[in-house]
Amino acid sequence: MNPYEYKRRWKYLLLFFAIVIAASSLWYTDFLVKGISKSERARAEVWSQSFKKLFDTDNDEMMNYLFSIRAKLVVPVIVTNLQDSIITYAALDSTKTFIKLEKDKKYDPKYFSRELRTMKAQHEAIPIDFDGKPKYYVYYKDSNLLTQLRIFPYIQLSVIGLFLIIAYTTFSSSRRSEQNQVWVGLAKETAHQLGTPISSLMAWMELLKDKFNAERDPLILQMENDVKRLEIVADRFSKIGSTPILTRHSVYEVISDFVDYFKVRVSDKIQFNINGDQNQEALINIPLFDWVIENILKNAVNAIEGEGQITINIEENIAKEQIFVDITDTGKGIPRSKFDAIFQPGFTTRKRGWGLGLSLTKRIIENYHKGQIFVKESELGKGTTFRIIIKSSLNYVPTT
Repeated sequence: MNPYEYKRRWKYLLLFFAIVIAASSLWYTDFLVKGISKSERARAEVWSQSFKKLFDTDNDEMMNYLFSIRAKLVVPVIVTNLQDSIITYAALDSTKTFIKLEKDKKYDPKYFSRELRTMKAQHEAIPIDFDGKPKYYVYYKDSNLLTQLRIFPYIQLSVIGLFLIIAYTTFSSSRRSEQNQVWVGLAKETAHQLGTPISSLMAWMELLKDKFNAERDPLILQMENDVKRLEIVADRFSKIGSTPILTRHSVYEVISDFVDYFKVRVSDKIQFNINGDQNQEALINIPLFDWVIENILKNAVNAIEGEGQITINIEENIAKEQIFVDITDTGKGIPRSKFDAIFQPGFTTRKRGWGLGLSLTKRIIENYHKGQIFVKESELGKGTTFRIIIKSSLNYVPTT
């Protein structure tokens, strides 16, 4: 299992446990809410019965006892008659039950109307019967404690979720910064280490040509090309971490020059086709852009088993001042679920692969060329198309 797949499985596992914890918290809170809600229903029913008993007794001692019970069992209630006229109420907000007038104070009809609607929406009314027929209805609503308990887990989970998001973002940013520093340091050290042997190879090549009078020997020329290629590779690594200079170039010519170098180093059973206008120019850094094309072409070659084709189409989107480079192969294709994963560091389908090529390609296009790269389309067994989007140089004004 490659590191990316391993990391993704751990993310799914942690997400699963987070969902289980959240669901358990909500379930237990709902269990408590239902229990308290039943208790409040029972209290409201006892309060309703005590309200009825007040009409049936003339005993002062019994009335005092009933009032004491009602005071302990009270929940926010409103008692109405059959016409929904308010008869009495209890445990409502005393600061809102009355409105002040010039000489007197009166019930606030808007407040009571709003509370009554809330109570009707929350619970079924409790009827108070006289002679077997309902004469009054008692409406009640949840207590403040029950209301707070209903919303508390959502607030709690939201706060925890926000904290985790901030923590994850902070740690991820710190980790990426550290990775970038390691990557830049490794790239520059690699460029430095390559510099000495490349210089020596160039000197030995000159000695070979002089000693054997082989200025035009085809093998010597190919060796020279490879040494120059090593020089370009070292130059690429030296540019990592610094801001590259983007200059105007014909995209067709840059890609064509690289393909001419690349195709003689792969099987002659793979055909290369380049389509596009040679006058379409973009702002690019040639060593880094060649690196991008090289990584995609290498993946395309590896995906092709036996004979196949690699087609590069270059077209310009004048309205958006962009140039599209579509690289299509006739290889084995990529599953749709892997379209994003292939650009992650460490993702590879080859036993000896490092999984850094496409990750580096994405970094070069997005960070250095301010463009985009993605899998435009792919079908298993038929092939894949990568799309690169870079800025054109229609309105380019060179700096002096």
